Amino acid sequence: MTNHYYTQNPDVLHEEHHWPYTLLGNELLFTTDNGVFSKNRVDYGSRVLLEAFNAEKTPAGAWLDLGTGYGPIGLALAKKWPDREITMVDVNELALQLARQNATANQIENVTIKTSDIYSDVTEQYAAIVTNPPVRAGKDVVTAMLTQAKDHLLPGGTLTVVLQKKQGAPSAEKNMAATFGNCEIIKKDKGYYILESTLR
Repeated sequence: MTNHYYTQNPDVLHEEHHWPYTLLGNELLFTTDNGVFSKNRVDYGSRVLLEAFNAEKTPAGAWLDLGTGYGPIGLALAKKWPDREITMVDVNELALQLARQNATANQIENVTIKTSDIYSDVTEQYAAIVTNPPVRAGKDVVTAMLTQAKDHLLPGGTLTVVLQKKQGAPSAEKNMAATFGNCEIIKKDKGYYILESTLR
């Protein structure tokens, strides 16, 4: 079975969807397909994450959208903060193809979209890492996304994560606190927790 959204080449029957969606005050046009996460609308967790993210708190430097999917988080951030460079990575080639298409459709140029299995091809350090981790990929994947973030942040950089309470937010909070020495719940909304750690 290779048609999970967190596999490299989902084996899907293509069925593209095109729809507009307003994020952070900007209307964006998205194309999605079978084989990507939340193909009919931007999922609630990603929206809560975007609204809670505090750009002012992050030092100078680029941001990383880890597990970007078809790009809603990274593209919304790039559109809102055109002076920031955003790197968007995912393991899913179909999703990345859609993310590139969506960047072009929305005339967003301050993004770099590339393949990476978690941090395997992430070489730089970032002022912020944001992620809506693929819970269905399993706890080991999610834990690696959170704990290895420390090696990819600039001093003062932030890791901001959305997880549902029932899908492991409390254990993620413990992992982040153990890794960074701090973890704050910056927002709770309908069972979604926005967790944030700062590299001090």
